[in-house]
Amino acid sequence: MGQKIERDMQRFRKIVRGKVKSNLSKYISRGEMIGKKGNDLVSIPLPSIEIPQFRYGNKGSGGVGVGDGDVGQPLTAPQGEEKGEAGDQEGGHILEVELSMEELAQILGEELQLPRIEPRGKKNIVTQKDKYSSIRNVGPESLRHFKRTFRRALRRQISAKTYNPDQPLVIPIREDKQYRSWKETPKPDSVACIIYMMDVSGSMTDEQKEIVRIEAFWIDTWIRAHYKGVDTIYIVHDAVAHEVDEHTFYHTRESGGTKISSAYEMANRIIDKRYSPAEWNIYAFHFSDGDNWGEDIPHCVELLEKTLLRKLNLFGYGQVESPYGSGEFFDYVEELLGEHENVIASKIPDREAILGSIKDFLGTGR
Repeated sequence: MGQKIERDMQRFRKIVRGKVKSNLSKYISRGEMIGKKGNDLVSIPLPSIEIPQFRYGNKGSGGVGVGDGDVGQPLTAPQGEEKGEAGDQEGGHILEVELSMEELAQILGEELQLPRIEPRGKKNIVTQKDKYSSIRNVGPESLRHFKRTFRRALRRQISAKTYNPDQPLVIPIREDKQYRSWKETPKPDSVACIIYMMDVSGSMTDEQKEIVRIEAFWIDTWIRAHYKGVDTIYIVHDAVAHEVDEHTFYHTRESGGTKISSAYEMANRIIDKRYSPAEWNIYAFHFSDGDNWGEDIPHCVELLEKTLLRKLNLFGYGQVESPYGSGEFFDYVEELLGEHENVIASKIPDREAILGSIKDFLGTGR
């Protein structure tokens, strides 16, 4: 009975995965998953999945095929003749299912056909990983190796001449049973640091920040699926850069000028102080409307080319469209694409463009 329930549960989870995958762009653009994120699970509303269940009518209430009827009597109650009243019966509900962050990353990778990330930096962290690589004669029934047990039982019955090909019934006894076993093997783990930088000058609106928040959630989900440990750094800047917490990153609004180089300089200082590129896989993503103080642009390009890019697995520049920003900084980053494999530039005009931008950033496999 337990095995049947487990099979049914696995089939249901496949249905859920298919529903989430087919509606992934909708979930991403609306940001529905972010607000429902727990420590390890994400709750997703799926109104279109109906759970099969028995429904019981009221005893003696009649129905099709019950009791006597007259010619021409309708089988259902007439429509529009009675006003609706409060009832005591259960109504329909939106089903919410929980998916782990690992499952969510798998769905994202399948939908966008993302290559797996190949870590570069190695941190000296070793963990113990259980690997099922041997067979024992004793163990729990949940780990019984069906094929090996069947073969041993079949050989025993053939040797004892109790096997009948016309009635091929094979019944394992205690001595036939084989169980999978594991051993702990040391496994080195890679760690990563993600640095998010965002322009918070007056030209960045709340809608643009929400686009950044949604995109960062999915970038986090994919990168965390490939590393044992991930540190996240948040930097905001107008004419001056500051390291902040996550809440401040998405809710701060400043005014005044914009100097992108201030964010790049701070990111570089943080890397030098805390995250050695020899040990850490470092990812930097900068989101802006592309407006920058003209005299600062050459300094930004120089910082990227001569300093920052040498330390990064990937640098992603995402330009969100603004009615106020000039957008010219995108052109300067785009000039670096042919010379540096670890540079990605993506335009994000609205929420519908988020999915394509995520693929731009994560499709390199770096």
